[in-house]
Amino acid sequence: MSHILQHVFFLSLLLISVLSVSIRLYLLLYKHRSHFTGPNLPPGKIGWPMVGESLEFLSTGWKGHPEKFIFDRISKYSSEVFKTSLFGEPAAVFAGTAGNKFLFSNENKLVHAWWPSSVDKVFLLHPNLIQRGGQEDEEVAPQFLKPEALQRYTGIMDHIAQRHFADSWDNRDEVIVFPLAKRFTFWLACRLFMSIEDPAHVAKFEKPFHVLASGLITIPIDLPGTPFHRAIKASNFIRKELRAIIKQRKIDLAESKASKTQDILSHMLLATDEDGCHMNEMNIADKILGLLIGGHDTASSAITFLVKYMAELPHIYEKVYKEQMEIANSKAPGELLNWDDVQKMRYSWNVACEVMRLAPPLQGAFREAITDFVFNGFSIPKGWKLYWSANSTHKSLECFPQPEKFDPTRFEGAGPAPYTFVPFGGGPRMCPGKEYARLEILIFMHNLVKRFKWDKLLPDEKIIVDPMPMPAKGLPVRLHPHKP
Repeated sequence: MSHILQHVFFLSLLLISVLSVSIRLYLLLYKHRSHFTGPNLPPGKIGWPMVGESLEFLSTGWKGHPEKFIFDRISKYSSEVFKTSLFGEPAAVFAGTAGNKFLFSNENKLVHAWWPSSVDKVFLLHPNLIQRGGQEDEEVAPQFLKPEALQRYTGIMDHIAQRHFADSWDNRDEVIVFPLAKRFTFWLACRLFMSIEDPAHVAKFEKPFHVLASGLITIPIDLPGTPFHRAIKASNFIRKELRAIIKQRKIDLAESKASKTQDILSHMLLATDEDGCHMNEMNIADKILGLLIGGHDTASSAITFLVKYMAELPHIYEKVYKEQMEIANSKAPGELLNWDDVQKMRYSWNVACEVMRLAPPLQGAFREAITDFVFNGFSIPKGWKLYWSANSTHKSLECFPQPEKFDPTRFEGAGPAPYTFVPFGGGPRMCPGKEYARLEILIFMHNLVKRFKWDKLLPDEKIIVDPMPMPAKGLPVRLHPHKP
């Protein structure tokens, strides 16, 4: 009898457990679906609770075709706005020129910046800094990233580029481009943002910084071994190092060993708000961290794809080489590039723009609806997350004829129509570092082509997007130095 009772007891426990799990799953499903109730919502699919369509959204990038997620749904629903669920949030994707114009024009009116919770948890105080734009960033670096201020840093950037090529490219038969591009842009950011130029000091930050960057846009599972867990550990290490730099800079400023205008760090330490209060050290460390991300990762991707396309298209390389050598030959031995030299690199910049059209470093960005509104006849509820995609216009036949063709002449004259070419975003939150990115890309191109031609070692190397485009093997190339 007791044996039967024991079986009944365990069976009851099992039934209660199954019932409990079923109720929780039902409530989870009900909660998930409740976010998508309302009149006249955009067409679309919401996927599974918590996951939604996040894995499909990410996996198209891992396979090298992030635009597929967008274009497949535009075609399926015959609409340039569709609903979905991304990173556990109800979302709408805005595609095309009209979507870009609407979101960029309604910043802080109908929408504001938003990033997934993984970014919030890594950027403890100021997650929106990696968006790289808007009023807050203008306060962080009010004049530093403007063209008139950057003019005096052109020579310093060329000096860093020359050191980089001497250390990492010269006297080598083969190199892997992507890690070297990241090294260059990070070294440059460290020098201009914090006056750190010693390669050993830069290297101390470099590895944890790349770990942090690669774990930003991931599923936020904080378990040992996950990219998100590694990103949090790396961000804590970098913050600790930054606070030590900040403390030392305070001392140097007090003793007049550092200049008030030498870099962004000095500016932030001396800046006060309307009440006369200075920013605290943790706040500054987080802002510097955000600026380093913004000033480094996207440019390394653009530089890598420049090298890729110039290897594949010799006629493009020859035109860039001709333009850059005219500038190089006008310089005295040892003379550094100046602002006027960079302004002469018009064709080179058109090539860079066409590279960023075909492989946009910033694939897109999120906003959040701060009120209910209507777009294209569809209702968008307050609190929904909104995503704009650069590829939705960059690779659109309507915006760019023969969109898969590499054609720098698209950027001659007036260039592309407004809201079609958006590698730096648009509206009030357009990247304030656009001119900084232009300088570092062109100075890198100048130093590269005047030294080498090159061939790709892997002709069919796969491209992955996670969260920005990169060659799967880092783009190994064989270098052919020019004869003196």
